[in-house]
Order: sequence, then structure tokens, then C-alpha cells
Amino acid sequence: MKTVKERIAAQNWEQIAMQLHEQGFAIVPQILCKQECEQLIADYQESENYRKTISMERYRFGSGEYKYFRYPLPNLITELRENVYPYIAPVANRWMEELGLDTRFPATHAGMKKLCADKGQTKPNVLILKYGAGGFNTLHQDLYGEVYFPMQMVFVLNQANEDFTGGEFVITEQIPRAQSKANVLTPGRGDMLLFTTSFRPARGSRGYYRVNMKHGVSPLHSGERHSMGIIFHDALS
Repeated sequence: MKTVKERIAAQNWEQIAMQLHEQGFAIVPQILCKQECEQLIADYQESENYRKTISMERYRFGSGEYKYFRYPLPNLITELRENVYPYIAPVANRWMEELGLDTRFPATHAGMKKLCADKGQTKPNVLILKYGAGGFNTLHQDLYGEVYFPMQMVFVLNQANEDFTGGEFVITEQIPRAQSKANVLTPGRGDMLLFTTSFRPARGSRGYYRVNMKHGVSPLHSGERHSMGIIFHDALS
């Protein structure tokens, strides 16, 4: 079996960058294998891996539970963050340039972590989310501090329409002077879904403008759904 680094390097990153730029998301099939997904689900019960547990009902985020990992992260997650980031950092910098923003992001994830640490953001933003029947996640953005990277990724660890029904990934975009548009996605187990954290540029008649975006998960009809969210910037707490 190829290593995670080899699987990531084998992708058509030019095409992925184009999809991110044109629609704010891209699905990359089978980055994680079934066994890796099953191990992440099994490890959900290992409390020493996590720094915080959140009941979504308590904070009115939806219905379900998620846990934030602590440093040091498992090797698999570190490999995903460090090897995906260099391919999408140029896309992020292009977005900043097109929107006339001064922010620029470093070429490596180590550099991104240092940017966060300089602002007191030192807690990892990697989490496992668990939903049962009726579980859902309200539309939101994952910012966590002054410094945030404009893209993130999620992996669904169960197989849709086998382990659960419903539970689609929903990403909305606020179209200026119009109603919002919803994209409803059903990535397979182990697929990598890359998507915008907050906004993306879109080309208009007068140049580029900012399209604000949010994401969430629709209600599960049956079964159990686990997913892993990987955010490239660290949090204050």
C-alpha cells in the first residue's frame, strides 16, 4: 500500500486547485483506506488522544458530539496536514491577491503553525465528529482566532448509504444581491473533501469579489456517521 504522502503526491493538484478556485471545494477520492478509517473510529474512545469534548446540543451547534485532538497528533494526521498544505497554500495566496488582501501564507505547514503561535494560537484544530440518527451540524465557519487559513479538509470515516443514510455535507455560498446557493455533497469513506473555511473569490464584471461560505451536515436518517475535520490553523483554546 502506498504511504499517505505518496497518495497525496499522486493527485492531480492542478485540477484540484482549479476546482477550489471555481467552486470553493473539491473531492479527492480514497486518500484514506478502510482500515485507517476504522482505526480512527476505534480510537475515538481513547480519551488520552483528546484535549476537549464538545456536546453539540449544549452549544446549539446541532446534535452530536466531537472531540479535539491534543498535541502531539497521531502520525497519520500530521502526515495529512504537512503533505496537503504545500499544494493548497499557493491557491490561498492567489485568493488573497485576487481580493486585494495583504495576507500571505507560508509555503510549509510548520510556517503556518508559527504564524498561529505568534498570536497565541497553539491548540490543534483537528477533531473527530460523531453523529447518530437525527444528528446534524448547523452551518458555520471554523476560524478560532485572528490567524486562519482559508481552506480546510474533512474525511468521512463511514460509508454513506451503508453505515448511515442522510448526513450529507452541505456548503452554502452567499451570492451578492441574490438568495444563497447550497451545494450538497456525499463523499465516500476515506475521500478527502477540501473546502473554503470562510470565503472564496469569484470573478465579476468589475474584477474579483468575495463570496462568503458556510458548511454543515444535514440530519442523519439512520445509522452512525464519524468524520475527521482537519483545520490548518491552530486555536487559542
